[in-house]
Amino acid sequence: MAQFVDWDLAAATAGALGKSGPRVSYAEATDVVGDLRRLTEEAAGHVADYTGLRAQVAHPPVRVVDRRDWAAANIAGLREVVTPLVERLSGDKRPGALTEAIGSRLTGVQAGSVLAYLSGRVLGQYEVFAGDPGQLLLVAPNIVEVERKLGADPRDFRLWVCLHEVTHRTQFTAVPWMRAYFLGEVQAFVDASQGGEHLLERLRRGVATLSDAVKDPESRASVLDIVQTPAQRAVLDRLTALMTLLEGHAEFVMDGVGPEVIPSVGTIRAAFNRRRESGNPLEKAIRRLLGIEVKMRQYAEGRKFVHGVVDRVGMAGFNKIFSSPLTLPRLDELGDPDAWVNRVHGPAGATPAAG
Repeated sequence: MAQFVDWDLAAATAGALGKSGPRVSYAEATDVVGDLRRLTEEAAGHVADYTGLRAQVAHPPVRVVDRRDWAAANIAGLREVVTPLVERLSGDKRPGALTEAIGSRLTGVQAGSVLAYLSGRVLGQYEVFAGDPGQLLLVAPNIVEVERKLGADPRDFRLWVCLHEVTHRTQFTAVPWMRAYFLGEVQAFVDASQGGEHLLERLRRGVATLSDAVKDPESRASVLDIVQTPAQRAVLDRLTALMTLLEGHAEFVMDGVGPEVIPSVGTIRAAFNRRRESGNPLEKAIRRLLGIEVKMRQYAEGRKFVHGVVDRVGMAGFNKIFSSPLTLPRLDELGDPDAWVNRVHGPAGATPAAG
């Protein structure tokens, strides 16, 4: 079988290129890890009480990781998903041994470069690829670094981050079909391509584009170059709608719970928003090409949609969104909460509700 990425080389590259974390003593690092584990449990109770959603499947405990471990976990997850997809697409066609070796190693270095960059920015993640139902990761060095840069109260900032990430875990464990639906859409994207060989080549170019963006902020290439067919665009629309909903829901929950349990939440939110919007030209270019700019818009658009729906039908009415894939919002409904309410609840449902 053709190897698309030299995963071991990707892990080694990410580890070698990743920047070092903030200076902390061993005792401080131990305290941070213990604090994040404890605050994850506290956040879980707040999220369950606020949303009315509770896990329906067992999940592993939170993993508090450093930057290298975060990259390794994502490489393991991607390997689980990408390897069978490449096997499907390539079939019995194998390139020459030299071509395969060079191509996979080059892609491994490029993928490792991208993950090295991201490993210095991600605060937390619910990683769904590696296993069912997924694994909550908190990147301790990044959390400490950002709280210091913002001048935030450590306990308050860490709980605020935990609220967001635990909400993501809740979305996948309280809605057991969510992970299979997400992975199914990834499969549908592949199935909608025109020709397996061509898609593999476009995927390689996409990885190369991301890697180049880390080094060359003047690049104007786009990772969307791999999206070529109408069917792929339809799948991408569904995935965009899903991710906007999940990100917006997490933002809505962290800001809804925050004032009750985090005294400095207003100051933290204002400072964090300024951090999101700032950045030198290099940072902005990389964020655009990696899709981080899109993710930042998803936070705002998704939060506004969730707020609009909850205002109209209450939290219990909003939770009907998780009934099945058919009740998820369509892309055009994200800017029109009434359209979703009318479709799922009927016209009579579009009235303010307390809860």
